[in-house]
Amino acid sequence: MNRSSKMKGKGWALCLSLALALPCHSAELRELSWDELIPAGTPSRPEAQAPLHDLSQLADALAAESGPAAVQRQPDAPVVQALDGLGVKLPGYVVPLEVSEAGKATSFLLVPYFGACIHVPPPPSNQIVYVESAEGIALDALYQPFWVEGALKVEAARSELADAGYRMRATRIYPYEIPD
Repeated sequence: MNRSSKMKGKGWALCLSLALALPCHSAELRELSWDELIPAGTPSRPEAQAPLHDLSQLADALAAESGPAAVQRQPDAPVVQALDGLGVKLPGYVVPLEVSEAGKATSFLLVPYFGACIHVPPPPSNQIVYVESAEGIALDALYQPFWVEGALKVEAARSELADAGYRMRATRIYPYEIPD
């Protein structure tokens, strides 16, 4: 075998080992529901909260906008440790915490229903994900739900609005669409 063949063989081996070491992004994502963030045997979120796809209570939530901030009832709710480090896709609404000069929310709380933390009492901390995003979300788009993808960390985060039981560095954010 000549030197050129040996170099090609080593190059292919290096490429193959790099390809195997890199995660396959789409294959590793697990689509989560909000109930999966609550440990088994723990009561789920109160029924009074509107599900993600039910916008019938939007007018009531918007009418409460001028009221005082509500207090979070369960800031230290139990979390699901098995989700730590898992690549996930989670739908929810955005509550901005930090806004870039370009007018995009780059740090926000992802919550399961519209108005959480602002119009109605914040959900338990195991129903809030503190998200950081380099891309951000335009502030005029915050009335719609989004899919947020990234690695979920079981790690508490505090903000002026509510405490979160999970954190995520978003790798992809896009509008949620209700399936037909």
